Amino acid sequence: MDAQAFLLQLLTGLSRAAILFIVASGLSLVFGAMRIVNIAHGSFYMVGAFVSVTVTAWLGGLLGFLASLVAAAVVVALLAALVEVLALRRLYESEHLMQLLATFAFVLIFADGVQFLWGERPRSVPQPAIIGGAVDLGGIIFPKYSLFLIAVAVVLAVALWALMARTGLGRDIRAAVSDPEMLGMVGVNVPLLFTVVFALGGVLAGLGGVLAAPQSSARLGMDIAIIVESFAVVIIGGLGSLQGTAVGALMVGIAFAFGIVFAPQAALAIVFVVMAAVLVWRPYGLFGVPER
Repeated sequence: MDAQAFLLQLLTGLSRAAILFIVASGLSLVFGAMRIVNIAHGSFYMVGAFVSVTVTAWLGGLLGFLASLVAAAVVVALLAALVEVLALRRLYESEHLMQLLATFAFVLIFADGVQFLWGERPRSVPQPAIIGGAVDLGGIIFPKYSLFLIAVAVVLAVALWALMARTGLGRDIRAAVSDPEMLGMVGVNVPLLFTVVFALGGVLAGLGGVLAAPQSSARLGMDIAIIVESFAVVIIGGLGSLQGTAVGALMVGIAFAFGIVFAPQAALAIVFVVMAAVLVWRPYGLFGVPER
């Protein structure tokens, strides 16, 4: 593999890592604050993608794309808040198996709902002209949209860091990770905080779906595909660690991109080999801590 081919695969891996980070950061945030293992996180991703199908069909162009980001964020935030209030709030003290079963039930519910509203066939979403096409990077022809995804992931990573490190909400979330009971004793409405955190995690998944749709279409089953890779990301990085999520997304995205070149039939398996190797060395992930 020459230098240009290497750089091309590296950029491809970074663009895949960008989507994985956006989606997996919501999954990691929810687990870190609430200790909820949310299998339905991929469903929020799928709903966001299909919302973008409808909104871009109505408005078209760059306006439709931007409006779909807002619409998906609102729709998914409301759905996530309903899921948390109606079901998950009763399961905080339950074993993870009960949480898995409950959120898996929502996977089935959302899949049927999407099929009822949008049908079974895949739907394409056009890329806005301003970020469509390709750009020449020193002899490497690379899609502008993939570069856009990388830039969005970097901006979101900085925004999430600022949220967690510089705001009162971030302070409360960090406190909830350490001791939610003590947080309630000092006057914080912990149930409301958990609803906000769960909705924020859903919004990140929904935005990931909107951003992924122009690259790979919106289709049934995309929720399962993304949740499998997202769990690999957060397990490698450490459940609850945003820094670990970023590193895990880079490892998974790049491993898959180069796996496609050297072992196309086993590219996804390579991702899980990497995950297994990390778990052998650190069972709680690169940046994770043993669960309390």
